[in-house]
Amino acid sequence: MVLIEYPELEMLITRIREISGFDFSGYARPSLLRRASRYLSGKGMNLGELLIHIEPGGRIVYDLIQELTVNYSEMFRDPDFFVKVRNEVFTYLESYPAIRMWVAGCATGEEAFSMAILLKEAGFLDRSLIYATDLSNKVLASAREGVFTLGNTRTYSENYMMAAGKNSLSDYYHVAYNKAVISPELRRNIIFSLHDLTGDGVFNEFQFISCRNVMIYFTLELRQKVFRLLYDSLSMLGFLCLGKRETLRYSGIEGHFKIIDSSLNIYQKIR
Repeated sequence: MVLIEYPELEMLITRIREISGFDFSGYARPSLLRRASRYLSGKGMNLGELLIHIEPGGRIVYDLIQELTVNYSEMFRDPDFFVKVRNEVFTYLESYPAIRMWVAGCATGEEAFSMAILLKEAGFLDRSLIYATDLSNKVLASAREGVFTLGNTRTYSENYMMAAGKNSLSDYYHVAYNKAVISPELRRNIIFSLHDLTGDGVFNEFQFISCRNVMIYFTLELRQKVFRLLYDSLSMLGFLCLGKRETLRYSGIEGHFKIIDSSLNIYQKIR
């Protein structure tokens, strides 16, 4: 693997910001360093060669941005989270005539589809709309297709059963050309769109926001900025869900939320 040093990484961050406007300065350096080194190894070039190829309007800078961002997910990841949402959060949301949800940092759409299944089984899907956003056009294109390898469906099905699914996960997809294709009924209630948590602003008011396993890669200063965005995007008494390794502590807004589950990091906005 091609290895680069931290001073070289800072040069790369500066160059990306100058060319694209996307700012990685708030991202944790160890993760960026690993991903940048992996990208260079895959392309068979050193940092100097990469910097020469990064130019305005060029494709390589956007390919690099997508490589440096984290795009891992799976359906019903952390099944106990979905059990808690089904049993406690949904009992509150059922009184709303329309439900708006935001899955921030949606990657290839697994969590958005999982939430759609949960809404379907609760009888809320027809009056719900899920906004699923990411900063990578590449993963969003994959998410819109709703196609997964059959090899992944075994893990997804196990997660679904542990999440107290009411049916079989196979009820929500069909098989074509050795791929699993998510049901159109689920996909039509999801809007996949481009959004940068670190740079873009509020675009709706939501009763439920899931931003799980995204901010663990951010510095404290950047996390505080993103938390303010999430707070401003959440309706009063709406729910904010973070990953198991994330917390509202030191966010600057922790006093505005009631803890629903401290181990699963589910919070409700109360002021």
